[in-house]
Amino acid sequence: MRGEVMTGARTLALVGNPNVGKTALFNALTGLHQRVANHPGITVERHEGELKGSHGQVRLLDLPGVRSLAPRSPDEAITSATLLDEGNAPALEGLLLVLDATQLRRGLFLLSQVLETGLPLLVCVNMADEARAEGVPVDTNGLARALGGIEVLAVSALKGDGVAALRQRLLAGPLVAPAQPRLADIAGVHTTLRPSRARWQAQRRGVEEASLVQEEAAARWRFAATVLADVKTTAANKLRQRSDRIDRGVLHPVFGPFIFVAVMGVVFQAVFTFATPAADAIEAAVAFAGEGLRAGLGSSLITDLLVDGALAGVGAVIVFLPQVLLLFLLLILLEDSGYLSRAAFIADKPFAYIGLSGRSFAPWLSSFACAVPGILGLRSIEDQRERRIAMFAAPLLTCSARLPVYTLLISAFVPRSDVLGFLSLQGLVLLGLYLLGILLAILAAALYDRVLKSGARLPLLLELPPYRFPAMHTVGLRLMQRAGMFLRRAGTLILVFSVLVWALTAFPRPERAPETSSERAAAIESSIAGRIGHWIEPAIEPLGQDWRIGIGLVASFAAREVFNSTLSVVYAVETPDGADADARLADTLAGARDARTGALSFTLPTVLGLLAFYAVALQCISTIAVVARESGSWRFALMQFVFFALGAWMLAWLTRTAALAAGLG
Repeated sequence: MRGEVMTGARTLALVGNPNVGKTALFNALTGLHQRVANHPGITVERHEGELKGSHGQVRLLDLPGVRSLAPRSPDEAITSATLLDEGNAPALEGLLLVLDATQLRRGLFLLSQVLETGLPLLVCVNMADEARAEGVPVDTNGLARALGGIEVLAVSALKGDGVAALRQRLLAGPLVAPAQPRLADIAGVHTTLRPSRARWQAQRRGVEEASLVQEEAAARWRFAATVLADVKTTAANKLRQRSDRIDRGVLHPVFGPFIFVAVMGVVFQAVFTFATPAADAIEAAVAFAGEGLRAGLGSSLITDLLVDGALAGVGAVIVFLPQVLLLFLLLILLEDSGYLSRAAFIADKPFAYIGLSGRSFAPWLSSFACAVPGILGLRSIEDQRERRIAMFAAPLLTCSARLPVYTLLISAFVPRSDVLGFLSLQGLVLLGLYLLGILLAILAAALYDRVLKSGARLPLLLELPPYRFPAMHTVGLRLMQRAGMFLRRAGTLILVFSVLVWALTAFPRPERAPETSSERAAAIESSIAGRIGHWIEPAIEPLGQDWRIGIGLVASFAAREVFNSTLSVVYAVETPDGADADARLADTLAGARDARTGALSFTLPTVLGLLAFYAVALQCISTIAVVARESGSWRFALMQFVFFALGAWMLAWLTRTAALAAGLG
């Protein structure tokens, strides 16, 4: 949920290493009481949530995961600046430090730095159920004593164990400020390294001697070892042993890549096949709503605006909500199970040939849902060269916004038949488009790597979390959040552009309301939208496309999904009672003809070229803005847009030409 910053609330922040379940704990604590905001002073999204109780309310910030407060990536810089109250960072009244119960040692290194900020602190040991299952339950009392009396609570964010007690403690009152740590005494470090907030602020600015930095790091690791010795605990290993057995197959140099391809093939087949019943139900609901509005309001300009503009436009997009959410669901399950880290490991070696590493795999995979979070995810990459290469190529990966366009054209022009008796031909075509996006992204990354001509990449340091069964309540919460994001997009940006396209096709109003399909076509051609389409027609005519398709291409620049709703308006698609709106649009496109020549507007070569165009073109204002922001250069973003636009036109022309030469149309 979006909203204003809470007033009169204590502000606490969640901090911890990557992959300790910090975000899962944030979701468990706040539920749906979340919002997306920007970090003050920088346009980078952060998640905020709220907790309310009889003792007041708490504003909770979910900060990016870090390994150290001496940042090496933009994400780590955000967390470090927030904890040090630098610049315009929000003032904090306390911290909730999340540790992994199965890997306490690495979390204690970060704890030794967090203590030096002097902020009130509560240590939350997550995944306590896993440690308990290994026979090494977390000794919270012993850990609290070893840390000088800091509050320590054990929870399992995925199962919900201990979450209620943690929420109650956060609402009960202010956290307690810990005593300043004495690493020099604990670890026997030279007195010149006695910790202080100001001193390690100098370290992170790079003004301290490297030898002192190394000596301090060694001291912090000795501090962690001392604390663990006092607690008398050992790292859990049964989960690791089980994961290692699975990894012998999943990470096998020969079988691993085949397993990966099979997993992704199942994902894309499922997206096209299993979402159909839900999509049909949404189509029926939209048609029913349109009928009700016409019956209740009668024939008028307002009725046309609501039914033909707003409802038809938004309905043409939300009908694909089941497919988009199914894609989100499968990606979340792969991530929460631990498989994505393995996929990054498998991808590291082939990625090296295009100037990337396995670090880019997860952000690239996120780009299949949406390029925006995928590009934002690249902030965790320390190598700025790799970030640039991955950012340049990421928009070529097939995002969910392309899915409505692909689905419409495939359903209209690809036969509903099976291959080998069990594979859907339409599903295979969709998979082919996804593979095309992957191939184009690889080629673009390799090309840009050659342009940069930069040095060797940083070696991949990757943590492989143990395999886990995803917690369905957490998966469900994240899925609801993504559904909300999709529907907000449909209810705002897409709604506005759908109404705008309708207005462009409806004005100037003809003297007499058109009654036949030919009269409606003539009215649209003489409208403002028709004039725009004719203006750009010479540029797309070599692709076999006419002015009506041109209107859809221009409108979809704001959001690719708008292409479908635009064609519904431009082709004056009518949906009789009980008819399938999407099927009606597909049938209309299949039979549409050029009024001047009588030739079909959509032939198979033209459709294949159009699919190729959408596979490359960067028709997304949001992505362009994010690229400019993350790269720090509008020149880079505009260069990327122009390069992809020219490449899309060329690939569409080559595809159509090859299809015609092959006798497909």
